[in-house]
Amino acid sequence: MVGGAEEIRAAIMCDTVRRVVAAGCASLLVMAGAASVTAAEPGAPQPPSADRAALPQGQIPDLGRPTEAGDEVPTFDYDAYFPGVWTFEWRVPDSPLGAGGLITGTETFEPGSDGRHYRATVDAEGPEGPFTTESTIIYLAGQRAFLRHDADSRGFALLRAGRIGGDLGGFYTIHYETAPFEANGRQVRLRLTTRLVSPVNYRVESRISVDGGPFTNFGNAWWRKRLPGVTPR
Repeated sequence: MVGGAEEIRAAIMCDTVRRVVAAGCASLLVMAGAASVTAAEPGAPQPPSADRAALPQGQIPDLGRPTEAGDEVPTFDYDAYFPGVWTFEWRVPDSPLGAGGLITGTETFEPGSDGRHYRATVDAEGPEGPFTTESTIIYLAGQRAFLRHDADSRGFALLRAGRIGGDLGGFYTIHYETAPFEANGRQVRLRLTTRLVSPVNYRVESRISVDGGPFTNFGNAWWRKRLPGVTPR
């Protein structure tokens, strides 16, 4: 009888183990199925789209290690950054250039053909109505220098020159200054600092001098690049 009882207990234990294993497997199958359904739901996180992957990238290469003091900042690539349509907003004070208020519009940078000569067109709306600017741009990459001539439909033209510098964090900055020019019978000079803070945004900080006076704040503006399939924020 003792042997028979042990055989019965062993049989019961084996049956119990089989039930537990079967139940565990069933639970795993249910969990796996639920995970598959969740991944397929519209609200579930999805891999980056092709449009997202195609967003402009910064100009600092991935070295696979932390940057060091001796690393060289790459020469700024104009053709990889500027060409395209950019929107902007700029609130300015009263000046010989026009009435103060908000200026909004677009600037279209055309691709170059030789890596040196470029053109750009501004279509804007200001406090006194619409205006345009036609620009000719020369970029001397080896000298890290810009020269730009702007012909403004409001009745004046200006020539500005500047140098561009960068850092290993991926930020480039252009420091422009204009030659003196006449607008509405006054002599004007501008200093503009263009901070290229990302592949799709840059900020312009401007100061103005009138009739040889001190430079004063002339407003700060943001330019944002239009990208196919990307809604501006």
